[in-house]
Amino acid sequence: MNAFQVILNIGLILASIAMIITVLLQSTESDGMGAISGNNDSFFGKNKNAAFEAKMALGTKISAVVFVVFALLMVILG
Repeated sequence: MNAFQVILNIGLILASIAMIITVLLQSTESDGMGAISGNNDSFFGKNKNAAFEAKMALGTKISAVVFVVFALLMVILG
């Protein structure tokens, strides 16, 4: 194993951890039991949540692309 493969392995692990974290931080689309308990969002709360969700979706896409690129490089060089 040379140094480039070690760097690719570390990058693959970091990209997979980043993808796991960004997927887990995203919330579901349904309200679920929140409507029953009286948990309602104001206009500003929904916009704030939408901005956070957009950032998490972008982070997931970026980490997924990095993961696939590192995985393909590992197959090509391995």
